[in-house]
Amino acid sequence: MSQDAVAVAPLPAGVPVGEARINFAAHQARANAQGARQDFEEMIGQLVRAVRPGVVKMVAANPGDWGIDVFVGDLGGSVTVWQSKYFMPEVSKSHQAQIRESFDSVVANAAKEGFALTQWILCVPSSMDGPTTKWWSTWKRKKERDFGFVIDLWDETELRSLLISPDAETVRRHYYEPAQATRPETSVVGLADEDAERLETALFVRQLREAGHVEVTSSKQQFFNAELLAREIVDKGVPAEVAALSSADATIHGVWEDHFNEACQTDEGARLAGLHKSVMSEIRAQHTTLSSGLPCGPVHTCGLMHRVVDNRRAGWVRHWRQIADEHVRGDGEQSQDTTAAVALDGPPPASPS
Repeated sequence: MSQDAVAVAPLPAGVPVGEARINFAAHQARANAQGARQDFEEMIGQLVRAVRPGVVKMVAANPGDWGIDVFVGDLGGSVTVWQSKYFMPEVSKSHQAQIRESFDSVVANAAKEGFALTQWILCVPSSMDGPTTKWWSTWKRKKERDFGFVIDLWDETELRSLLISPDAETVRRHYYEPAQATRPETSVVGLADEDAERLETALFVRQLREAGHVEVTSSKQQFFNAELLAREIVDKGVPAEVAALSSADATIHGVWEDHFNEACQTDEGARLAGLHKSVMSEIRAQHTTLSSGLPCGPVHTCGLMHRVVDNRRAGWVRHWRQIADEHVRGDGEQSQDTTAAVALDGPPPASPS
């Protein structure tokens, strides 16, 4: 060994280094060669939704997709278009004609259907070889000059950069990380009469009453089961489950915030009729995503929303903050002793009796 050489000690077998590398061949493994293109296209739609603001829509390829797989905007106005091509293991000269054809299609249909292109983005799960890279650069400059909008490329390098961003964590985990063995779904625990009576003084119940809810028994059961689940997860301290719980909590809070802001714009009343129903309907619809990594069912995911309310971060009426403040000033301290939500980064309180 020369004096300048540096000896590197081998890592012990089984020591993980970083996260699993994103392998775009996973689309072939999951959906076979015939379905890989559609699977990759669906991933692009989810990725755009995660990293770009706006209402993301996909276009079905029947009888044609107009050169559009995913777009943000209005097909009666201005749009940004993503076109996916599952070219593997590289983009070569043989693919140039398909790229030109897709671009020409979207340009022609923009003129025919009356929408304006602001950006066209080609998405490929590989890299261009040398000659194709040179061709792309020349072709891109010419088309941008001819048509006056931006042309971009999301190749494997750019896609990996986007997928490892925090915003795209769920997309990366769903499409590229190995399925993790999870605990069986936690059974729903029945709500005893004494627990139902105790929860009557909880803040989340008070918020429901303020919104005009007469029957709240199922909401109590949802909250009770979500509390048991959260306490168990924090108590066991399995990092993946704690992270999944934190992610679900943040996502559910975001769902409520979107619906609350919309309700405030469309309903002038204090009770915001329909807010609770719309939020819970979306949470049930997103249960599969929200429960990823968690041993829970729809009852638990709905209960996580009640935990957000009980933790004074949301409510069901326009003046929910006032209700929460009054609850704390009144009997809130006693209520917190028995129904406070579990802190995700601290030790769990005693299990509810």
